[in-house]
Amino acid sequence: MVGVTDLIEDNATHLAETAALAAGVVVRELTELPDLDAVYHLYNEIWQPDPTNPPVTTELLRAMTKAGNYVSGAFDGDRLVGACVAFFGSPPDVRLHSHVAGVHASAMGRSVGYALKLHQRAWAISRGLSAVEWTFDPLVSRNAYFNLSKLGARPVEYLPDFYGGMRDQINRGEESDRLLVRWDLRSGPAAGPDLPAVIALDRSPEGRPVLGTVDGPDLLVAAPRDIEALRSSDPAGARQWRLAIREVLGTLLTEGARITGFDRSGWYRVTRKDGR
Repeated sequence: MVGVTDLIEDNATHLAETAALAAGVVVRELTELPDLDAVYHLYNEIWQPDPTNPPVTTELLRAMTKAGNYVSGAFDGDRLVGACVAFFGSPPDVRLHSHVAGVHASAMGRSVGYALKLHQRAWAISRGLSAVEWTFDPLVSRNAYFNLSKLGARPVEYLPDFYGGMRDQINRGEESDRLLVRWDLRSGPAAGPDLPAVIALDRSPEGRPVLGTVDGPDLLVAAPRDIEALRSSDPAGARQWRLAIREVLGTLLTEGARITGFDRSGWYRVTRKDGR
């Protein structure tokens, strides 16, 4: 007799295979040394790190997979175009921490990242896990939309300068604030009511952050439209956004508010319990 757990696992596998097919890739778990070395080289090409501080090493990936942790790759034919690395969190029989995922620029726009995450979900469910956690930069709007709206992950903590100064071409010169999110693997995105909200952080016509008010139960917090471009064209403006998001969004979460969504136009929706 097929149980509920088997049905959930089968459905997760089907969704992952469908997403990979739509993206034009094959996603599989990686354990062999040549594949792990390919992940190392792919990440170096994506992040262009300081050679003394790569995102991963082949040796580390080898040890992680030997210990039963998760490394996957998305292949377009024989070419690796995306990869995801995760390890067990605490408690290990419940949670997976997804440390780093990346997609090559040549494969962007094809939902390869979505296929990788659904493969990770199916892998975790097959091992009896109920949640995956990871961090992302709250200033990167496309990642916020992907994580919170498309996947339905839930922010649980704001982490100021979590990694310290990062030595790669994507993050160089930026403090590494991160949002920690938790993905409940057995439920979909929570669609809350679209209530009237006041603006806690706005954008000026020039694209700079403008403080609003937090006097209300439902708030909107703007993110920069394209922080990656801003870091190159206006580093001072990028720094202003970092400090503003930290002050407004970070403070709200520390005080017990909840982020309930992120829309395509670049706004976090936040709910306060006390309504002040």
